[in-house]
Amino acid sequence: MAGHSDNVLPLPSFDGDAPRVLIVIAPYYGAISAAQLASARSVLERAGAEHETVEMPGSLEIPTAIGIAHRQAEFDGYVALGCVIRGRTSHYDVVVGESARALATLGLAGACIGNGIITVENMEQAEERADADRLDTAGGAAAATLHLIALGRSMRKAESGVGFKPGSFRHDAARKGPTVA
Repeated sequence: MAGHSDNVLPLPSFDGDAPRVLIVIAPYYGAISAAQLASARSVLERAGAEHETVEMPGSLEIPTAIGIAHRQAEFDGYVALGCVIRGRTSHYDVVVGESARALATLGLAGACIGNGIITVENMEQAEERADADRLDTAGGAAAATLHLIALGRSMRKAESGVGFKPGSFRHDAARKGPTVA
């Protein structure tokens, strides 16, 4: 995801086929979620991407929702949005670690995912991280998704098929020699 750098990549352009992006959000904290959605949608729309949004009960369910969509739907990429605030138990560590691990696993399997699940110590930090002007929040996750889609499109392999290619197998009946090894 984009960070605090002044060297921000411009959004990729897509000739003809606009990317289809699914935003998956866990709207546990209403105001934070609203700011995240506005930021991600703004970036996607600036790039001409089509997008849909689905809500999940929590950040742990976001990777599963993306996995289902990646297997069963026609999306080019995904933006994962949520907010996890540390509490008094170790549940925070499980949610943060496992959601990030699952998103990374999906990404390594070919899903183009921008991770915009913010992880903070308190609500003040959450409000700061949800600010649409920051580069490391939901808009940055949407931009990361678009860059991954563009990279994937630029690196498509030529279709090669499987098995014999027409004209590649020749039976030579006139060939002489043993027929048994």
